[in-house]
Amino acid sequence: MLEEIQNKNNFLMPAEWEEHQATWLAWPNDADYFGDRIENIKKIYLEIIFNLHKNEVVKLLVLNENEEYKIKILMKERGIDLAKIIFFQAKYVDVWMRDYGPIFVKKDNELSWVKFNYDGYGGKFSELLPDNDIFLTLKDKIKLEMFRSEMVLEGGAIDSNGIGAILTTKECLLKNRNLEKSGKDNNDILKEYLGATNIIWLENGLVNDHTDGHVDEVARFVGPNKILCAYEDDINNENYKRLNENYEILQNSKDQNGNAFDIIKLPMPHMKYDEGEKDFHGKQAPASYTNFYIANQVVLVSVFNDQNDEVALGIIKSCFPDREVVGINATDLIYGGGAIHCITEQEPL
Repeated sequence: MLEEIQNKNNFLMPAEWEEHQATWLAWPNDADYFGDRIENIKKIYLEIIFNLHKNEVVKLLVLNENEEYKIKILMKERGIDLAKIIFFQAKYVDVWMRDYGPIFVKKDNELSWVKFNYDGYGGKFSELLPDNDIFLTLKDKIKLEMFRSEMVLEGGAIDSNGIGAILTTKECLLKNRNLEKSGKDNNDILKEYLGATNIIWLENGLVNDHTDGHVDEVARFVGPNKILCAYEDDINNENYKRLNENYEILQNSKDQNGNAFDIIKLPMPHMKYDEGEKDFHGKQAPASYTNFYIANQVVLVSVFNDQNDEVALGIIKSCFPDREVVGINATDLIYGGGAIHCITEQEPL
């Protein structure tokens, strides 16, 4: 979709691979979602923070002073330099920083951020609604100009190439959020607040994804003109039709200059929830290798003890030859509903 657009605020959403000054995370403490996996989830966080803090600051939400003290002990044991960690005490509920945290943009080339609304994934999780207000209470500590949009938008629902192209899905933004808004309304808001000049609407996300089709599970920009697209070869797999349809849409999409994108297929893992798990009962998990996070000098990739792990790591490495690519086992994270990209949020320079 190419069209002339008036960018009222002169905003532009940077690409994730552009240099960061920090990565935001929220320390895991919610056993309601992770159950007896919570201690392993904390170890995963320590591994993520260890890899990130070498080349950028980590800004970490914690519940209180007591929790901060305990986390600092764990970090020291892991060899993490506490001088590279900034703690923020806040009464948050869950860890999905990507979805309720700030979306950072450049306004006239100056960093600022947009506060969109967060409604617990279309109202399915009312217990998560307090997270909508977390960054309103922290806005003075962020020390950047804030802009407010009443649109419900989670950060995992969009991906930017840094020069005006935005990837998203109809399943999430048109069918399960902002139902009082038209497609044009949604387009206009993405243009106004993210500087979108080319919005690429995929159809659907993964099956069994409680986010209703977040795009970071199916397609990601890895360059201004290059997209990694989750792809399923097994025609009997529940995701086959969805992912093939998205791939065809991307193949027929054009960049802002009218050129075709370079579309690279990324295989899928085939994780199923444990048969004994309450509410899941052997269903296909919404696991994907596109749920990676691009940091300053490292790319953290969600892996799942799957035969396609090494293939996916190799493909992602080919897209980021100047960055270290590190696989992080995200199998336990998926039981909470997301993976590495979902729990991180980049703050650009």
